[in-house]
Amino acid sequence: MSSLSLLLWIAGGILLQLAIYLGYRFWQHWLDYLALRRSARELSIAVNARPSSDEAEVMAPAWQGLRSFQVVQKQLEDAGQSICSFYLAPQDGLPLAPFQPGQFLTFQLELPVPGGATAAIVRCYSLSDAPDPIRYRISVKRVFAPAGSPHAPGRSSNYFHDHVEVGSVLKLRAPSGHFYVDRSDAPVVLIGGGVGITPMMSMLTTCLGECPGREIWLFYGVRNSREVAWKSQLETLAAGHPHFHLQLCWSDPLPEDLLGRDFQQRGHVDVELLRRQLPLKPYHFYLCGPTPMLQSLVPALEDWGVPEQRIHFEAFGPASVRRKSTAPVPAAVSDEAAGLVVTFSRSGKQLPWQSSAGTLLEFAEAQGINVDSGCRAGGCGTCQTTILAGEVAYRQTPDFDPEPGTCLLCVCTPKTGVSLDL
Repeated sequence: MSSLSLLLWIAGGILLQLAIYLGYRFWQHWLDYLALRRSARELSIAVNARPSSDEAEVMAPAWQGLRSFQVVQKQLEDAGQSICSFYLAPQDGLPLAPFQPGQFLTFQLELPVPGGATAAIVRCYSLSDAPDPIRYRISVKRVFAPAGSPHAPGRSSNYFHDHVEVGSVLKLRAPSGHFYVDRSDAPVVLIGGGVGITPMMSMLTTCLGECPGREIWLFYGVRNSREVAWKSQLETLAAGHPHFHLQLCWSDPLPEDLLGRDFQQRGHVDVELLRRQLPLKPYHFYLCGPTPMLQSLVPALEDWGVPEQRIHFEAFGPASVRRKSTAPVPAAVSDEAAGLVVTFSRSGKQLPWQSSAGTLLEFAEAQGINVDSGCRAGGCGTCQTTILAGEVAYRQTPDFDPEPGTCLLCVCTPKTGVSLDL
């Protein structure tokens, strides 16, 4: 046998072994893929939450204005029956716009009032599931009137629970919001307090569907087993995904609630708990919950050394959560000395600005000027108003992107003398 023939035999043997190895690895990956799809179907997780090129043709762009949706399913999610999910499908039957996990929907609701009439209000609710081209899901917590308080129960939440049924038609705007999870494989910590779990469910199910190997920690804080939502689903997901770490944190357990069986941590979610549980890694932190929780956690994370750009949060009262890096407000001249004047052109009023009023929305209302408003936190866009002259300054970055030449009155103040189309 010549040396050339021998060389060819050796090369052929190497290529044959390489082909066998690649075929074996492909077969292993294919079996893993089939198992993942089967698990995803059983746990209701979207396997391809990030649209493929084929799905991109089906997924529609965001629409303008209001669109009619029908409730196709209504489902209670907790033992206390205070959180209810509503599945919404478009009446026109067209594909839905994709959204970023963590974003919300804005609803224009027609609530019944005495005398048989209705009153329009605007409310925002987080999407609580992975993106789906067929339907959306929101989950609403019923807000009761505090005991011994003159405050009324939540108008919109009680309307959803008591009056919105399968077959009801609701009008809503396209998904929006700047609070959403990074769609990469970087390690992530999700922290939900109370009904703040709703955007976390969207983030969690999307991440598990798109990148099952991504390290995810979920710290979910409630008082006890009566308040926890999606408990069985969360435990099933944790059992099926070794990189997902579930930490149920109950501050006031019931006598029948057992530590280690029903929940993992006793007490509130705080930075000491995070320091004990989390390995030292460059996590991104996503937080949603009541303002007191975030007022405590956000600066504590910064004190721990977490960079500001890795802390993302959405509060029920976002304007009151201040980062440590926020520059202090200088002791400037008084409003009168500054000479700022606010003109309401259609109302024919020209008034000196008073910073004690808060926002331009509150200032207008104090002058008896009726302004349509909804979330009062820069999320829904209802109070968007045309600026005829002058400039405004935002107290916080709004989730709703106002059109050029307009402002959101609920989160801004005058930067110069300003004239508004009101």
